[in-house]
Amino acid sequence: MKRLILIRHGKSSWNNNLPDHKRPLKKRAYKDAENVIKAFKHFYKPGGLFWSSPAVRANETANMFKEGLGVKEEDFNVVNELYTFNQNELLEMIRSCPEERDKLIVFGHNPALTILVNSLGDKHLDNLPTTGLCVIDFDVDTWKELEKGKTILTLLPKNLR
Repeated sequence: MKRLILIRHGKSSWNNNLPDHKRPLKKRAYKDAENVIKAFKHFYKPGGLFWSSPAVRANETANMFKEGLGVKEEDFNVVNELYTFNQNELLEMIRSCPEERDKLIVFGHNPALTILVNSLGDKHLDNLPTTGLCVIDFDVDTWKELEKGKTILTLLPKNLR
């Protein structure tokens, strides 16, 4: 079995006239992440591999989860190819996960994440919102085999406020 956890970066600011990949998080993102982490802690079991987009907003979000869940440094990676909005590129990266790992947590961007949640999972979401989290289980032995899985958890910040 393989478990994929997709997390969209926190709400970002457009105020600073920065390039897209350098946009920081808004204040609300920190509270949203705190709420999602608190709820997710009851479900999460250590041992996952954490991959984050290098974009500031995704990396800051990923680091909050890393700290909140007590993730080891060696299980946390910034992966440049995750700075994509294309679901096919994102899926290609996910399928490259080392086979000895059964759990992958990916911090990335829309629309790629929402499209993957809907194409890989069995529950439809209109939109995976900022700091939204979705867990999908797959009854497969390798990441390369990922196709249709079972959505077993969705955490949306607005439902946790």
